[in-house]
Amino acid sequence: MRVMGVDPGLTRCGLSVIEGGTGRQVIALDVDVVRTPSDQALHHRLLTISDAVEYWMDTHKPDVIAIERVFSQQNVSTVMGTAQAGGVIALAAAKRDIDVHFHTPSEVKAAVTGNGNADKAQVTAMVTRILALQTKPTPADAADALALAICHCWRAPMIARMAAAEALAAEQKRKYNARLKAQQAAQQAKVRAAR
Repeated sequence: MRVMGVDPGLTRCGLSVIEGGTGRQVIALDVDVVRTPSDQALHHRLLTISDAVEYWMDTHKPDVIAIERVFSQQNVSTVMGTAQAGGVIALAAAKRDIDVHFHTPSEVKAAVTGNGNADKAQVTAMVTRILALQTKPTPADAADALALAICHCWRAPMIARMAAAEALAAEQKRKYNARLKAQQAAQQAKVRAAR
């Protein structure tokens, strides 16, 4: 499975592509950071990110995109910019019919380091070790993008099993409701016939 990990952001947007093998084997294929100047208009910054992401999707042909989920931060303007960048990325994936999965920072940290509260240095060190890189990926946005891709590779089998279980449960519920409805209809028919 080829996973494109994205650490969304307006100033720095981390991009990575890894290939997942058997078990927990993963290989880094590419990593970079898209930068946009803070004094540029928002729509131009989003266009720069969109162009870069679309180029990566068309070049690397990922099977799935893993994006960091923004859920809360102190700085509202940072959250908005991050969410807008994430939306542009998800839209580009949808145009190409590529699945998108969102992972929280604590899920990524726990997957890569075993600790959902790990700091950036720990995440970077583990990403370097897991991917057997010669040097640490910099800046931290690059390491975070790689960590997102690793997290998704390792969580994908569980996500697939959960989706299959949910689909099975929904099908069983549908069958049960249909059987219940048929029994109720039969009971009502008996009551009417007895009158």
